[in-house]
Amino acid sequence: MNEYEVMLLLDPDLPEERSNEVIQRIRTSVEEAGGTWDGHEPWGRRRLAYEIDHHPEAIYHLVLFTAPPETLAEITRVLKITDGVIRHGAYRRVEGGHTKAPAPLPPPAATAVRSASADDTDEAAE
Repeated sequence: MNEYEVMLLLDPDLPEERSNEVIQRIRTSVEEAGGTWDGHEPWGRRRLAYEIDHHPEAIYHLVLFTAPPETLAEITRVLKITDGVIRHGAYRRVEGGHTKAPAPLPPPAATAVRSASADDTDEAAE
């Protein structure tokens, strides 16, 4: 048995009930294979670094479980063909890893824009 984490990126237009069905399907697969369900962290809607299938955003979910490798192979196979799953990544859990969502980035700082006339005034004053 190995400890795994699966990061799901779900379609933001997907109804919440359907999102819950995808998570529940993973849980059922893990428990039927004799694994243990260690948790689920919904990270919420986040902007993607680049569009995937014309989606600028996705709903992130981190799923944690312990299961045999065959179960992980089956889960990833099912996620590849499940409607509403934009992307997924399955990884072995690292000891002491973080499972909480990172803090949202602050808005970009307002940069002071100096006009050309302000530059001329500064030079004239010197």
